[in-house]
Amino acid sequence: MLHLRTGTVAEIVASAVLVFQLATVARSVSVTDIQGPAYLSPLRGQAVSNLTGVVTAKSTTGFWIQGPPSEDPRVSSGLSIFSESKSVLASVSVGDLISLSGTVAEFRSSSDPNNLFVTELDSPHSITVLSTNNTVAPLVLGPSGGPNARSPPTQKLSALDNGPDGWLSVPNNQSLVEVANATLRPDEFGMDFWSSLEGTLVTVRAPVALDFENDFGEFWVRGGDWEVTGQNGRGGLTITIGPDGVPDANPEVVIIGSPLDGSKNPSVSLGKTFSDITGIVAYQFGFYYILPLTAPTVVSTPDPTIPPATIKPSTDECTLTIGDYNVENMAPTTAHLPTVADHIANFLNSPDIVFLQEIQDNSGGTDDGTVSANVTLSTLAAAIRTASAGGTNSTYAFLEIAPENDQDGGAPGGNIRTAYLYNATKMSLVPGSPAGGALDATEPIVGPDGKVTLTFNPGRIDPTNPAWDSSRKPLVALWETPRGNRFFTINLHLTAKLDGSSTQGDARPPVNGGVEQRISQVATIATFIKSLLALDPNASIIVGGDCNEYVQTRAVFAPFDGLLTELDGAAGVPLVERYTYLFDQNSEQLDHLFVSDGVLQRGGLAVEHVHVNNWAPALSARASDHDPSVAMVKVC
Repeated sequence: MLHLRTGTVAEIVASAVLVFQLATVARSVSVTDIQGPAYLSPLRGQAVSNLTGVVTAKSTTGFWIQGPPSEDPRVSSGLSIFSESKSVLASVSVGDLISLSGTVAEFRSSSDPNNLFVTELDSPHSITVLSTNNTVAPLVLGPSGGPNARSPPTQKLSALDNGPDGWLSVPNNQSLVEVANATLRPDEFGMDFWSSLEGTLVTVRAPVALDFENDFGEFWVRGGDWEVTGQNGRGGLTITIGPDGVPDANPEVVIIGSPLDGSKNPSVSLGKTFSDITGIVAYQFGFYYILPLTAPTVVSTPDPTIPPATIKPSTDECTLTIGDYNVENMAPTTAHLPTVADHIANFLNSPDIVFLQEIQDNSGGTDDGTVSANVTLSTLAAAIRTASAGGTNSTYAFLEIAPENDQDGGAPGGNIRTAYLYNATKMSLVPGSPAGGALDATEPIVGPDGKVTLTFNPGRIDPTNPAWDSSRKPLVALWETPRGNRFFTINLHLTAKLDGSSTQGDARPPVNGGVEQRISQVATIATFIKSLLALDPNASIIVGGDCNEYVQTRAVFAPFDGLLTELDGAAGVPLVERYTYLFDQNSEQLDHLFVSDGVLQRGGLAVEHVHVNNWAPALSARASDHDPSVAMVKVC
């Protein structure tokens, strides 16, 4: 899901500047004339002269100037001047008031056609320093900026995100920002807000980190005094539904890029706060950035103590505790296996059954034809027993169906699959049906005893359906308690969000990679559940796992409407605390548990998301990119 870049900024700029046809006569203009009130400059392609402004910052590929501000909030008074000429760069210093000429251009990196264009002045020449040591006061964003303060809007990214789910609407990519080139509405839409400040020197006061840093040391922040929506207890912004019934895109955020003075940004984690950040608003690699003049310092760090779940196994055989954990490419020798075992034993309190995703085969990432994961699962079960010091409920049996080699996606050779750990004193598989293989489709039927059972137990749901191409097939099992009370579980791992576009890119709504396949996968699961409920309307069904999707993308989960209820909502988890994953600016929930009406009506429901990974003090301290969850339901 990470956005990628290829080459340095210099390489990209040198190879991919889009210059429109030059005008034959240069004209004198201001910075605000060049920027204009829309995404693209009204003067694109024209040669201009006698442009004046104060140099506010420099980089290895040019510098920025700022002219007098416009009374129109849609129009930026800052501008990027592109040049790799050492003599040009040496001819100006920060604080110089200069006059120059050049060509107005719109730049887009050819490495990603979804990037927006950036207005800049190319081929600068006739540079004259008119005065030195001038000061440009940065625009302070947020209410602390004074009576003329500018604050980013909440809720919406773009006016082009049409559809019932806004930026998450399906189908995606129905319009393009640069084709529409709409007049900016910075008070309503986040992308318009940041575009209206392109090239401007700004300050963010008391910034708060919303995620870990990326591979380039860049990180997302919100201002400490900005109005925000979806703020959770750790200081992040959770994806929620806005007051208009449309998913909130959390546009009131920005990435902090690499400092222009060559200093290094500090290590970042969710909820850390920093000294004020002053820098230039820019667009690169699919997002709006602030390029800081210098690196900020850490002001505060959240308490690293992560409390274990309060939900614990019960001696009542009808009360079931469920763990759910994507353990991120776990093989027998994976370094984070002991940490995950500790999480399950001491933070999830050894649930009665654990839904696992991303269990690799016994040879891990070696593509040698191995498909069984019995060593992986037995090693994890033993590590849990060790981590819990032999405590109650610490001995697990395991259950899997090995996939066909290299057919279920993930790292080649790893053969990731869903699997269960379970307490064999609390439950057992209902006997009478054979275990299914990789391509055996299990179906609900009425058994000789008049009860609903499965043709294969455990089994997979419709594994040859194209919906599961290069993706994990759901693992279904029918269990019974010692007294014979039955319940079904479906452990799923839907296809990943690959090949999507950035949330601040040209395509609107943004391309949600794999969304059509996830819709088909959920529909296939729903068809199976309907056939099961047709035989037993009161069946106890628990569906869970890594869905690689937010419930706010309602088109994906629509097939579950009327069949299943998400446990978070049923248990009353606060909306802003429903997250298991951090990505870009959002705290988001990719991992979900759903229950049938038979479970829902018994009550006694609870669920907790245990942030052992996403509250870690550093990215390197995480065992997985997902947080686990633990829940409680009644199955009798």
